[in-house]
Amino acid sequence: MTKKHIDEVSGVETTGHEWDGIRELNNPMPRWWVLCFYATIVWAVGYTIAYPAWPMLTSATSGILGYSSRGELKKEMAVADAGKQSFADAIAAKSVSEIMADDQLRDFATAAGAAAFKVNCIQCHGSGAEGSPGFPNLNDDDWLWGGSADNIYQTIAHGIRYAGDPDTHSSEMPAFGDILDKDQIRQVSSYVASLTGNAADATAAAAGKEVFADNCASCHGEDAKGNRDFGAPNLTDAISLYGSTEAEVARQVRAPRHGVMPAWLGRLGDSTVKELTVYVHSLGGGE
Repeated sequence: MTKKHIDEVSGVETTGHEWDGIRELNNPMPRWWVLCFYATIVWAVGYTIAYPAWPMLTSATSGILGYSSRGELKKEMAVADAGKQSFADAIAAKSVSEIMADDQLRDFATAAGAAAFKVNCIQCHGSGAEGSPGFPNLNDDDWLWGGSADNIYQTIAHGIRYAGDPDTHSSEMPAFGDILDKDQIRQVSSYVASLTGNAADATAAAAGKEVFADNCASCHGEDAKGNRDFGAPNLTDAISLYGSTEAEVARQVRAPRHGVMPAWLGRLGDSTVKELTVYVHSLGGGE
């Protein structure tokens, strides 16, 4: 039997391991540490019995307590839904104006509308509702069909030039390439561009003012500030869906592009349309 080696300095038995003359002491673990270690083993075994733990082929052991993280989430969601239901019922029952007059309902509708906007509207209007060529910026004060809460609701609910809804906004600008000659189109385009400081030919712009009065003022107004009854834009504010340079205006006069917006009432329901209305109105451009 191999004689045990005792360390000369500490008087503790060594394990027999040695590295470069350094021997490993065989000090026992503290009793409290050993007891804690055994306790964790007991705890682990108990945990795997009480809670879902052991993986199976298609699921896991359910545990004798029947706990489920999915079940807990379902309960929490049910509580949250119950808390929101009173607000949802109030929004369903009230008009947009009544919702906006109630601080709590307005805040709830704004938050819900922001979520609905991110799902349904950012594809055209952008994540910040800043718009893009052909799609209006919803943050400014320029509204083709009106920026009051009721106007916004009407537009979202029934859309613009949407064939599937009889209440949709439906006016269209004629293609003046079939009505005016090339010189007249150049002149009126120069005049319209001059309203925002973009015209290059002052003589053509002066002649274009008469062409505008004869052909365009009936919709855009004699002062070119637009007409919301027709969705005719204000041509004096430098805000344009398709550009405001002379060439861009000429292109639109010659063969106008007409944007289409879906009617969201049938797709999302009245409550969500109200929430979107409140959110869009809150962006800063609502009247």
